[in-house]
Amino acid sequence: MSSDLKPAALSRPPLNSIPPHLRARFDPEFVRYHEAYAVGRLHTHQVPIADFRANPRNYITSFGKAIADDTNVGRISDIDCPVDNGENHIKIRVYEPKDGASRDAAKGGRPVYVNYHGGGWVFGDIDTDTEHCKRIVNGTGAVVFDVEYRCAPEHPFPTPVDDAWAGFLHVVKTQAGPFNLDTSRVAVGGPSAGGHLSAVVAQRARDAGIPIVLQQLHVPVCDMDHFDEQGRVKKEEAPYESYREMYDTVTLSGERMEYFARHYLGVPREKSTYNNPAVSPIRAASLANLAPALVVTAELDPLRDEGYAYYEKLKAAGNDAEYHMLPGLPHTAAILDDICEGGKRWNEMVLSSLNKAYGIS
Repeated sequence: MSSDLKPAALSRPPLNSIPPHLRARFDPEFVRYHEAYAVGRLHTHQVPIADFRANPRNYITSFGKAIADDTNVGRISDIDCPVDNGENHIKIRVYEPKDGASRDAAKGGRPVYVNYHGGGWVFGDIDTDTEHCKRIVNGTGAVVFDVEYRCAPEHPFPTPVDDAWAGFLHVVKTQAGPFNLDTSRVAVGGPSAGGHLSAVVAQRARDAGIPIVLQQLHVPVCDMDHFDEQGRVKKEEAPYESYREMYDTVTLSGERMEYFARHYLGVPREKSTYNNPAVSPIRAASLANLAPALVVTAELDPLRDEGYAYYEKLKAAGNDAEYHMLPGLPHTAAILDDICEGGKRWNEMVLSSLNKAYGIS
């Protein structure tokens, strides 16, 4: 190496910092917490998956999630659900209201909510949505079933979708008696990958003739056709401006979505996963006669525009659908409900839409 080299001044932003051109658009409370707890730390997709699986708590940074009021929450238990034609089982966690806490159980049983956690089909487990599930029980009197579908890359597509559907069928077809359920009042929902799974389950339930009173799709993945065979997002070809506008945002960047695409769909991606409604619900041949939908997106999220596009297609197909966009918040809006008004608003929308769908005044 030459000895006459002069020192160089290198300046790089800290890892996972908010891009300067987006910073002013974020809720100030989110900025304050993100910069205190997340900047400079590895995000989960930046850790080797084997290391994460071995010690997940070493790599998860969580802030802003409110503790749910569980005054009316009773028994919490786990049941097994057969999958793969009975060769394997997944777990479903059941949250029940206390005796007498279901306000209208006399109608013929207690209403049902089937939940699917988020995490890009890679992260998350049966503990991820504990507070969310308790909040629904407490605020509606429903029995909540949280399905622990198997995740990629150990279990890539279509396993998470098949597990989600198997869990739904297990609840509505076998658990009405044991849990005193009214299976004419079943709702499904989840955030992100969980929103994707909820949309797919709603489509399959329609095709199977199983009624659903509401599908709650929060920051949902609705379209994966703009990812190439190597899992790279085709930004310039994507039909959604938010993928170009928010590619380098936090907490879900375009890079993180590419990580999820590679792990979930494989590399090289099979051609059969394109124009496939199990991967991209927005690509279904028909969106008619689907369950009423609550679609919620976040302003500073690359998934924002595809969520809105799915809402528009649901409405155009004649469905009852409601849409809200949470300003100033990233993809993780739902778990910022202790520090951001938008997260609190999301909780209110969840409960009010469910009570309306269940016919509870």
